Amino acid sequence: MTGRFVVLEGGEATGKSTQVARLAESLGALATRQPGGSPVGVRLREVLLSAADDPTPLDDRAEALLMAADRAQHVAEVVAPTLAAGRHVVCDRYTPSTIAYQGHGRGLDPDWLATLAAWAARDLQPDLIVLLDVSEDVAAARLGRATDRIEAAGATFHRRVTQSYCDQAAADPERWVTVDGSGSPDEVAALVRDVVADRLGI
Repeated sequence: MTGRFVVLEGGEATGKSTQVARLAESLGALATRQPGGSPVGVRLREVLLSAADDPTPLDDRAEALLMAADRAQHVAEVVAPTLAAGRHVVCDRYTPSTIAYQGHGRGLDPDWLATLAAWAARDLQPDLIVLLDVSEDVAAARLGRATDRIEAAGATFHRRVTQSYCDQAAADPERWVTVDGSGSPDEVAALVRDVVADRLGI
């Protein structure tokens, strides 16, 4: 029996990393992330999420290709073997982030990016995608000063990202569920755990 694959998505400061750890612990699952969920991915993450004041530019297409490279290595080395061994995987970001950030955020073709992402991931799809939703004001208060190049992309960029997530969730309600992420970590963890149990029975 293969494990179940759950992905948490959302914009900056929505609480994904905290909730990935909490959900994985409750399920006895592997907690991981993209980018940076493999040894190669750690090095790619350093480039992709360089400091907000890094003077070295990164072309938008290069960013998208590095994200795909990270995903390919992560799926091959970490995600697929873990699922095949029967253990659940909870991942902080996956293909929807590429569509939201590099597609609608950066203005690259979302359909082309979806094809690239599917190829990189060997067509591995999550069993469930949980979208953590918080208001722009809550996210800004949590984030404080932007520390990496994506956080520092600007309010308009991040509004496009948020809208993309909403559109993706609306287009695939069987795979996506939206959870209010504005509560305390305990409150949000309970909501996430409930929807995972309801949708996947685990």
